[in-house]
Parts: sequence; structure tokens; C-alpha cells
Amino acid sequence: MITVGHLLEKKNNKMFTISADATVQDALEIMATEKISSLPVMNDNDELIGIISERDYIRKAVPEKKIPWEITVNDYMTKDVITVTSQDYLQECMKIMSGNRIRHLPVVEDGKILGILSITDVVRALRSVRFID
Repeated sequence: MITVGHLLEKKNNKMFTISADATVQDALEIMATEKISSLPVMNDNDELIGIISERDYIRKAVPEKKIPWEITVNDYMTKDVITVTSQDYLQECMKIMSGNRIRHLPVVEDGKILGILSITDVVRALRSVRFID
């Protein structure tokens, strides 16, 4: 069984974050430039306080006709973030993601964010193991 830690070792360690007081436009620009679909939201002490995704903007702000450069990340981020640790197994991550209908899981230990897993990361890793076994 593969742990989150094993997957993080193989992943690109470059992680992008944003602050809650940044504009949603800032967040969308980072996501577009870096070809990612979510950003962990950090406070001044580098603690995870939320996550914002493209879907958050599309599902929450667009129906309200909110302009992304006039709203903050804090207004539209998900504040109750589900996280995992490096010791968790990928099978459990898949259950968490599908059960909660989420696509990203921050990996946090001792209050520090180590990385973020996407549903694609988890599916690819589980698929490769399935074909090897």
C-alpha cells in the first residue's frame, strides 16, 4: 500500500499558496499560469486556513456576478479544509475525496503544509500499483 508520503516524494515539490486578503483574480492568475486548479490559503504564520479552487469561483461567485478583482479569497475559499498526513494511505485519500466530493487534499503535519494531492495524483498512483500487482 502506498502512503501519501511515498507519493509526495515522487511529486514536484513546488507548491503555490495565497493569502486570504488577496483578490480572487490573483488566485485565478496563479492557477492559470501554473496550470493548477487550487491554492492553499495561508495566514501570516504560514498556517493553512483554507483552500480556493477554480470551482469555488465558478460555483459561488459567478452566479452572484462577482468580479474576481473586486472580491477576496477569504470571501470564497473553503474554510473547513479536510487534510491528510504523510502516513495516510492513498486508498483512504480516494475514499475521502470521493465521499466529500473534493479534488484536492492538503498534506499537513505539525501545523505545516507539506504539499497538496490532487485527485489525478491519487488515481495515477493507484492505477500504476494496480497494474504492477
